[in-house]
Amino acid sequence: MQPDKLSALCQRHNAVVLKSENDLLTIAVVETPSTELMESLTFAAQKRVDIRCWTPEQMDKHLQLTAQTVVPVVQEESSTTAMEIVEHTLQQALMLRASDIHFEPGETHYVIRLRVDGVLHALSPLPGTLASTLTARLKVLGNLDIAEHRLPQDGQFNQELCGQSISFRIATLPCRHGEKVVLRLLHQVNQPLELEALGMTTQQRELFAAALAQPQGLLLVTGPTGSGKTVTLYSALQARNKPEVNIASVEDPVEIPLAGLTQTQINPRSGLTFQSVLRALLRQDPDIIMIGEIRDGETAEIAIKASQTGHLVLSTLHTNSTSETLVRIQQMGVARWMISSALSLVVAQRLVRKLCPHCRKLAVENIHLPGTLWPRPLPRWRAEGCEQCYHGFYGRLALFEVLAITPEIRQAIAGNMGAEEIGLLARQSGMTTLFEHGCQAVEQGLTTFDELVRILGFPDGE
Repeated sequence: MQPDKLSALCQRHNAVVLKSENDLLTIAVVETPSTELMESLTFAAQKRVDIRCWTPEQMDKHLQLTAQTVVPVVQEESSTTAMEIVEHTLQQALMLRASDIHFEPGETHYVIRLRVDGVLHALSPLPGTLASTLTARLKVLGNLDIAEHRLPQDGQFNQELCGQSISFRIATLPCRHGEKVVLRLLHQVNQPLELEALGMTTQQRELFAAALAQPQGLLLVTGPTGSGKTVTLYSALQARNKPEVNIASVEDPVEIPLAGLTQTQINPRSGLTFQSVLRALLRQDPDIIMIGEIRDGETAEIAIKASQTGHLVLSTLHTNSTSETLVRIQQMGVARWMISSALSLVVAQRLVRKLCPHCRKLAVENIHLPGTLWPRPLPRWRAEGCEQCYHGFYGRLALFEVLAITPEIRQAIAGNMGAEEIGLLARQSGMTTLFEHGCQAVEQGLTTFDELVRILGFPDGE
């Protein structure tokens, strides 16, 4: 059997070929091989098969090392070569759990980088002469205009990889040496959509669940792009996803298809905007409405009015903390009294890389912070790196800050109190801040203090 067909067979069953000799084929699988894989290999390879049973971490490590060294052989600038390179890169991204792929033309080389666990890693560089054909191939996949080089374009497409259909979002941008293309992998959710799996503290989860159980109100999830807001929102929707509940969403795009929900993707070119879809949804007798993102004052006002008229509304905002969210909505032109009467809960979150439990090392000296930030010495963990992880980390961990809108907070919002004063009031009421939740994770050995500061920065003492 040809090597490429053998590799394709293994990929369909989440296995990899380690060695192929005259009379022996060595492959690795995660945990135990399926009967179907063994029967197919025995028939196709016509040789003895040696199986190595690996942990998921060992398989990821092998794929990461392979991704840095294996690049398709480029012999000439052709559409066939571009097609092979793109497909190979998409497969690598899927196997390495990448969230984004960056295709970047340079003066002499073409660089492809994968974002894994929130950090970009470069693959081996390609000849710069491939820039135009690779960009054209990506545009064809995304159904974009290949003749347009002066303006940014964006779109979405599905690609069959390793036996499954994967959705990608594509965005192009003109730059000095051509066009940069960024792909985002959609529907890559490797955790159950359950409130218990999010990583909140018990108190935070109880506050979130209580607000979610209310018949009406506005729940906001905030944080920068790539902070896990989508998983939090869908976990909340899944918790209320029952036959007796009518849930509708307006999104750009629909990132995770969920059975039992009416999900609508906006299309501004045809007049399908957040505002027009929202108005239409309100005539669909919804119990719960999810808005992908509040981007302007008109959307914010519709969302708030809907939350005041018997609907539970969930949405996201790009703000740094729970208290800053109140100011951001006001800056959109929404009156403070409307915000205070509609809002029921605000969640701020971030993702930090998770320490590998197999190779983490504890330094002798501890970290001492000002008492206003954290009252106890923090352990100083080192990310060593081993065969089961990548640079000492494996996966990511969510940190949360949950602000429940109590009568005192509601009165402070209506009284035009500033974000800092509201934040102080919330902490005095027992709210755990993002930084404090991060310090708890460092104490538990789940991440490092350096990783915490990389994501959150160092807060000012009080």
